[in-house]
Amino acid sequence: MSTVRSLAIAVALLAAAGAAAEGPVPAQVPASAPAAPKSPARAVTMRQLLAASKPSDWRTLDPDHTLYIELATGRIVIELLPAFAPRHVANIETIARAHWYDGLAITRVQDNFVAQWGDPLGSKPDVGERRLPAEFTRSAAMLPFVRLKDPDTYAPEVGFAGGFPAARSSADGDAWLVHCYGMVGVGRDNDPATAIGTELYAVIGQAPRQLDRNAALVGRIVWGIELLSSLPRGTGELGFYEQPEQRVPIQTVRVAAELPPAERSALEVLRTDTPLFQKLIEIRRNRRDVWYKTAAGRIDLCNVPLPVREKSEKTKS
Repeated sequence: MSTVRSLAIAVALLAAAGAAAEGPVPAQVPASAPAAPKSPARAVTMRQLLAASKPSDWRTLDPDHTLYIELATGRIVIELLPAFAPRHVANIETIARAHWYDGLAITRVQDNFVAQWGDPLGSKPDVGERRLPAEFTRSAAMLPFVRLKDPDTYAPEVGFAGGFPAARSSADGDAWLVHCYGMVGVGRDNDPATAIGTELYAVIGQAPRQLDRNAALVGRIVWGIELLSSLPRGTGELGFYEQPEQRVPIQTVRVAAELPPAERSALEVLRTDTPLFQKLIEIRRNRRDVWYKTAAGRIDLCNVPLPVREKSEKTKS
């Protein structure tokens, strides 16, 4: 009996010694939890893109080709573009420098279409040309053109020329400005030669592209469009005001260069020939903001924004 007990003790001692030699048993390490999925990168907004822009992404307005229309409610700033309708732009500037527009009126505001101004009595100035050839198109040759890759209903190719929405056709070699929101054109009768700049209109609604190549476009409102688009609509035919008291008086119209620099509107327009502008187009073509669930995959020419900003003290220096 004592022999059996001695063997059991010996076996126990050997087991204990073996366990000590192997060392302590480490605690079991739990399996690591799977990594949390990365949240998708937040889409860059147009505001953020513009905030990161460089001074070279912007251009200033040429005071010799900028008009100021002063209303009781504020100033409307029009950038003129001689490259497409040089004789019309020159005539408008001649009339403006003669101060003929002073005291005229906004006579027509047609809903979702245009606001128009001129002399309700149909008078003509003593300066400038009395008749002008149609300048609805120009040659596309040698015209810097930033093409928009998206298809268009009204033109074979669309894009931007001189910072303005434009179109062109390689088949006939023509280029022309496009009736997007804020564009300014010259009113006329049936005879195209009657368009001399005494009647002007601005698009304040959905782009009336059927007017393209049927009127001379001379510029774009870059500041103060809301002073026109918010006006009461005319109740007469084609949106004309029926009563004289409904018309909106124009105080003065000046070419910016006529004013001292301190009285000019210090504005900058985003250039359309830069990589940053291409990024802006893509941001608007495929909206990736949280609210959007389906990207359009394309954009209409007149839906591409052309940002304008007031120059800061930093950019003025």
